[in-house]
Amino acid sequence: MASAPSGFFVLPDLHAVTPFVGSFNRHYPAAASESSEWINSYRVLSDKKRAFFLQGGSELLCAHAYSYAEYERFRTTCDFVNLLFTVDEISDDQNGKDAYSTGLIFYNSMSNLDYDDGTTLCKMTKEFTARLLKHCGPLTYRRFVKHCKDYIEAVAQEAELRERGEVLDLASYQVLRRENSAVRFCFGLAGYALGIDLPDEVVEHPTFMAMHLATVDMVCWSNDLYSYNMEQAMGHTGNNVMTVLMQEKGLDLQGAADHVGVHFKGLIDTFLEAKRTLPTWGEKIDREVSQYIMAMETWVIGNLNWSFETQRYFGHARHEIKRTLVVHLYPRRVEVSSDDEN
Repeated sequence: MASAPSGFFVLPDLHAVTPFVGSFNRHYPAAASESSEWINSYRVLSDKKRAFFLQGGSELLCAHAYSYAEYERFRTTCDFVNLLFTVDEISDDQNGKDAYSTGLIFYNSMSNLDYDDGTTLCKMTKEFTARLLKHCGPLTYRRFVKHCKDYIEAVAQEAELRERGEVLDLASYQVLRRENSAVRFCFGLAGYALGIDLPDEVVEHPTFMAMHLATVDMVCWSNDLYSYNMEQAMGHTGNNVMTVLMQEKGLDLQGAADHVGVHFKGLIDTFLEAKRTLPTWGEKIDREVSQYIMAMETWVIGNLNWSFETQRYFGHARHEIKRTLVVHLYPRRVEVSSDDEN
């Protein structure tokens, strides 16, 4: 693989190998406004973090990722992703112990309706959970709470690794990334957004799980690729597959980006093969499984589309980068703001 020219690297064209069709939720303007007003009313983050948070466009992500959801369910997905971004921003500045304490408030508030420690995070989470439970099936909710526990444990582990300056090997990183990215957590809302409650025998079936993990990894690897420039500028590269690949495989930056592209195409192939060989569970369940598969595909293509619409990763240069695929590296140790992302 060719060496990356100094100062920039070229993204693999993930859109070109993704056969899924994107769409956009028609309820976005009203529901996003409601959700944004709700999350901002708590003022949990500092003004600087809040500005970055608003720039990220979490409701916009939901409009791509849950494009099929009706109004109330869509509004609830926006609340969830806003809540997740808030927890993530808080824990990013914490050590392992404190990140786990923050996560426990999140988890306890979601899993125990009687829990109340008086914190703002607790109140926010309980309000979200009350909206969720109005329409969430019991199996989906149980699995969702389990994803929450896995998420907070992974975030705490990430904080500990950050404290030690440790970068995991690729196999270990991939397992951790599925959880600390909250992508599996977000996928857990698909049943709720669709209004279905798949049985465990379907969700835990090896072929269905292969599809699930392939699409989760597509989102994780693409997010790491797209966020690398922003993270390296702030000195936060340990929790990124690009860093893991460069360290483990001896690649330069361009080589790592190329590897992500090849692996992403392999994940597409794995997903399509599993989809082709999926067993049958009867007409009703098969129809719901087809809906869920659509939701997986929608998350992948929706995330790719969102990544070039939000300023979160590429700032004002996002449209040009989507066209050229060329990413010019930000100066190191400079916190990137919307004003200097040109």
